[in-house]
Amino acid sequence: MKITIAQLNYHVGNFNANTEKSIRIIRDAAAEGSDLVVFPELSVTGYPPSDLLERRDFIEECENAVDRIKEECREIAAIIGVPTINRTSSGKRLFNSACFIENGEVKQVINKTLLPTYDVFDEYRYFEPSNDFALVSYRGKKLAVTICEDLWDEQGFDNSFAPRRLYTHSPMEELARMNPDIIINISASPFSARRTEMKKRVFTGKAQRYNLPLFMANQTGANTELIFDGGSMVISPDGRIYDHLGFFTENVRSYDTDKIIMGHTPEPAYGEGYIEMIYKALLTGVRDYFGKSGLTTAITGLSGGIDSAVVTALAAEALGTKSVRALLLPSMWSSEHSLTDAIELAGNLGIRYDVVHIADSYNAVTESLKPLFDDLPEDVTEENIQARVRAVMLMALSNKFGNILLNTSNKSESAVGYGTLYGDMAGGLSVIGDLYKTDVYALARYINRNGIIIPERTIQKPPSAELRPGQLDTDSLPQYDILDSIIYQYIELQTPAENIEGNGISPSIVNKVIRMINASEHKRFQSPPVLRISSKSFGPGRRIPLVAKQ
Repeated sequence: MKITIAQLNYHVGNFNANTEKSIRIIRDAAAEGSDLVVFPELSVTGYPPSDLLERRDFIEECENAVDRIKEECREIAAIIGVPTINRTSSGKRLFNSACFIENGEVKQVINKTLLPTYDVFDEYRYFEPSNDFALVSYRGKKLAVTICEDLWDEQGFDNSFAPRRLYTHSPMEELARMNPDIIINISASPFSARRTEMKKRVFTGKAQRYNLPLFMANQTGANTELIFDGGSMVISPDGRIYDHLGFFTENVRSYDTDKIIMGHTPEPAYGEGYIEMIYKALLTGVRDYFGKSGLTTAITGLSGGIDSAVVTALAAEALGTKSVRALLLPSMWSSEHSLTDAIELAGNLGIRYDVVHIADSYNAVTESLKPLFDDLPEDVTEENIQARVRAVMLMALSNKFGNILLNTSNKSESAVGYGTLYGDMAGGLSVIGDLYKTDVYALARYINRNGIIIPERTIQKPPSAELRPGQLDTDSLPQYDILDSIIYQYIELQTPAENIEGNGISPSIVNKVIRMINASEHKRFQSPPVLRISSKSFGPGRRIPLVAKQ
């Protein structure tokens, strides 16, 4: 049997584009003699459709799309992902389904059993879990068709992969009792930089355990916060990767199942460098956020610091230099080299930039408030006014010219509340909000891999918000390598405070950082959407009550 994997980038709710893309692949695969095309999970709607699933017209559009795709499956079969109606008298009204289409008809519907409700997932909100298991018989082969979590039913933290079964039963174990010939998995599995190796181990382990060839088709592209890396796999029965379709790119490839069973091919490397994967993920996130929203231009507040430099460089690469504008907003406390570094970066990128000094605006605000401040001494209030004046300037240009403001806060700062609400936390998209400060520096080095784009002084100088004379980040925070280790252990690994450890980490520092994290939930609650590159990003994947004793 010849099977084609279609690793595609879908746009949520864009039924015409998604369907046309699928039809084109089906026609091409049929022309080259393929027997079966496998598309990712919820390929008809794009993932995640979220509360759009509650709209009747949305489900009708799904059915219309399936009708169009059916007409193309005369000489070839297809497996597509689509929500289907639960026509029983109880349970949620939809299933998350894989439709097997042959001879112009939906011959079989396989419904997802394991509905994740952790991290960014909330599938049980919409779908009824299935308890029925059956193989698909096609051209002399018995196919065990699974949907994402139905095969990924055991996981571990990070790449240590101490596996733990997340559910009380395993769909694949049920299907294995029926003696299938091939495992097929359709997925919409989001990218997480530290879990690429774990994803590989999950799928290769399943193929080896059941001694069967495995085809996994995963979505690529990005939808709002979620970025999908693709990385679709074909795995031989011995658990070796026969081939994979690359990362962060659409790809379609066909395979002879007999050759895969033989498995005589060098196993290709799966995954790329950690920072390279993050770089490609963020480019994908920015590009698709703009492209799928119908947006064209971006603006950044370029300070001469590392965070705004990295975000601006990413935006220029993702959108093109003519689509990015920078605004430099020096204050009375800004160093001369911050301005020159920002100008140098803008020149290296070839983007438009403008300089607006904020001292007069700042003085106007503070002078207006002076009668209300009762001669109280200056404190963080005046520092925050500077940040908010800058936000006013940036949003004014955004309104006037339609440039979407990109937020430049990183995960380390967001975690401990080291940012000004309605100031430097403003923006339509947080590009590096899931990237630790130490990784921001590594990403800057990667951006400079073929020559200087981000000025070396920007990378080398101590980080500072420059909101008062001589200010440094370390006046308020631990060194970033220490801070990032604490945040990672506490947020991503869910490590109790008393068990957080590492070089330079003391209980007093841990307690201080955790207090800052817990006190800053209200700020993160009002932040722009954050491009997710970790297993626990701020946003829908981490739900902490604003009013809670922690």
